[in-house]
Amino acid sequence: MKQGNEEIQLVIITGMSGAGKTVAVQSFEDLGYYCVDNLPPALISTFIELIETSGGKMNKVALVIDLRGREFFDHLFESVDKLSSKTNLTTHILFLDARDNVLVRRYKETRRSHPLAAEEAPLEGIHDERRILEDLKGRARQIIDTSDMKPKELRERIIQYYSGYRKDAFSVNIMSFGFKYGIPIDADLVFDVRFLPNPHYIEHLQPKTGLEEDVSSYVLKWTETKEFIAKLHDLLTFMLPQYKREGKSQLIIAIGCTGGKHRSVTLTEYLAEKYIGEYSVSTSHRDIKKSKGLPS
Repeated sequence: MKQGNEEIQLVIITGMSGAGKTVAVQSFEDLGYYCVDNLPPALISTFIELIETSGGKMNKVALVIDLRGREFFDHLFESVDKLSSKTNLTTHILFLDARDNVLVRRYKETRRSHPLAAEEAPLEGIHDERRILEDLKGRARQIIDTSDMKPKELRERIIQYYSGYRKDAFSVNIMSFGFKYGIPIDADLVFDVRFLPNPHYIEHLQPKTGLEEDVSSYVLKWTETKEFIAKLHDLLTFMLPQYKREGKSQLIIAIGCTGGKHRSVTLTEYLAEKYIGEYSVSTSHRDIKKSKGLPS
């Protein structure tokens, strides 16, 4: 690198213990990032100064910071704010999260103790950790909920987000979900479409999904569906440029129905078509395989 000129991409990987930081850092290594695990936040600025003298050999860096270094945690915001003045540095905080019951299960499966509750039940430590990390989560540019992800899926999500990461990049991920399985905790915007006519009660449509033509045609033919789409399109047409201007690199829009199989899937796919060409758009259907014989 030409010292002080070539841009350095810095990703700070943090979040809840047990949410997948090990898988995340391995994924960044696969993407060619120079990775450091558990660097004390007070040393971030010094570390970046060393990177700047590397002659361009390390211009993509990922740092894992978690509660193993909690005595240094107060220095993190100070360090990040100091780095923001560097014009050749892009800093991006990736926060990994998961539901409490999932984190408890993972601790039990691995027989590990929580770093904040070595002698207590893991749930106590999880609650303490959430309180400590609350402000940091609020400053994250990217939040990923790994509750329903396998390690392979988390790896694929990170590669999708960061393989072509640029300072001015902005992508839109529209996802469907079922309210009975919980609202996605990594969603930026959530829309409820349970008020629309439900294909579940049409016998020949019930076993199908919103990815199939006859289901989507049924959902989209109603006046209330057409009015909702028009109003939502107007809202997002206004909001998306504002999010991009604010510096957000990725927006997650979650559309939910009861089971995440019919209405939300249809609307997710339809809405994505509206913005393909304007933004980098992807779709996902979190609960499409879970709903069997239940209202969606």
